[in-house]
Amino acid sequence: MTKTSLPLDVDLTDPHTFADGIPHDVFARLRRAAPVVWHPERPDGPGKGAGFWSVTRHADVVDVNRDAHAMSSARAGNMIFDALGPEGSVGNRMLVHMDPPQHTRFRLLVNRGFTPRMIGRLEDFMVEITQHTIDRVLDRGEADFVEDIAAELPIQVISQMMGVGEEDRPKVLDLSNRLIGFDDPELGTGENSAVQAGFEMYEIANRLGKAKRAALDAGASPTDIADVLLQAEVDGEQLTELEYDMFFLLLNVAGNETTRTAIAQGMLAFIAHPEQWERLRDDRSLLPTAVDEILRYSSPIMNFRRTVMGDQEIGGQPVKDGEKVVIWYASANFDEDVFPDPLAFDVGRTPNEHVTFGGGGPHFCLGANLARLELRVMFDHLLDRMPLPELAGPVDRLHSNFNHGLKRMPVRWKT
Repeated sequence: MTKTSLPLDVDLTDPHTFADGIPHDVFARLRRAAPVVWHPERPDGPGKGAGFWSVTRHADVVDVNRDAHAMSSARAGNMIFDALGPEGSVGNRMLVHMDPPQHTRFRLLVNRGFTPRMIGRLEDFMVEITQHTIDRVLDRGEADFVEDIAAELPIQVISQMMGVGEEDRPKVLDLSNRLIGFDDPELGTGENSAVQAGFEMYEIANRLGKAKRAALDAGASPTDIADVLLQAEVDGEQLTELEYDMFFLLLNVAGNETTRTAIAQGMLAFIAHPEQWERLRDDRSLLPTAVDEILRYSSPIMNFRRTVMGDQEIGGQPVKDGEKVVIWYASANFDEDVFPDPLAFDVGRTPNEHVTFGGGGPHFCLGANLARLELRVMFDHLLDRMPLPELAGPVDRLHSNFNHGLKRMPVRWKT
């Protein structure tokens, strides 16, 4: 079978395609006409590759995500334009760039820090941060919802879990923005900016790690995930300095950016659907389903990439060894075959088999329990203490085809 040509005049590698958010009309047409389709890359584009298989249907996205043996993260990374070095090189030491069994061994190091029981212990801290965040803005009657409200809880929580002190948290937040926003002219200047931000994050990891290791060697008890990582062993050996640095970067960025995006996009959805805000305010038993609907609707990470291992098939389409495959969570989360009336924001939606956390498999999001609790705490208290805001200006979206982020969202409310 020959490669099916892209049946649209659209470039999914171009962040401009996502300038107004997820291009739902584009993905709907692809799901109907060509759910597994060959997407060429521009000769002058950042990837300079031949192209990739674009996978947009829910069932196929789940299949690719779960089959780590046929669809590799380690072979070339999980970004559309990633180009990792040979096996064992620096890039392959990031957890998201590993395949089983290596991925399994490394993931076990941090699993116990993300169990429901461990996450539940953070709830009082989350409530304290959320109340303080609302206290700061409530009487003003206006705010930038992203910076003043959505950003605060995730960075404080993941910093607490990773042992990052108050003095370093603003810097970690800034570096996270630069790492995730490398395509955005305001936040970075492309790949070089992200690389520099990564090195700066490693410097913080090294400084904090040395102090924490000295305390552990002196007999201190472990108090956070960073301590667990410093004491952990893989195949009888402790993590190298670089492996620890990469864990530190991954957990700080992933634990911050995605939840901030979900909180901000969730509020934007409520502003567009005020009847759902009233419905949830009147019936808090809907909070669990509302949280999952926010996660589906926001789709913070819009895609990940895999590389084909040996000749395979995806949804009946033959794919060849070494070819790139891009799975679009932002499309799968709105698949009409899975979600009735998918563009409707429904806080009571059930079932809700969204793939925001990856749709199962070895790379299922480590922080799923953490994100759900943060969203529940944040919106529970916003519903109690604030009227539904209205937009007070244009929403400034992140220039990206990867992260469905918002940079600014000015809002106002009656005090």
